[in-house]
Amino acid sequence: MAKDERFVRIYSQGKITISEIWVDVVTGVNYVYHAAGYSGGLAPLLDKDGKPVISSPAEIEAFKK
Repeated sequence: MAKDERFVRIYSQGKITISEIWVDVVTGVNYVYHAAGYSGGLAPLLDKDGKPVISSPAEIEAFKK
């Protein structure tokens, strides 16, 4: 992985219908991506209180490896 990549995929599920979680390594914000057929969407991943899920710097470094 290149050192200048802004996003890291930390989770992926599916082949035709895809669900993934991506982390912005600069802000730590987690995003959920879902694609089915020719359509897809990206949105911030929210916790039970409606706040964005944010990964710590230590978690982000572990994702990069």
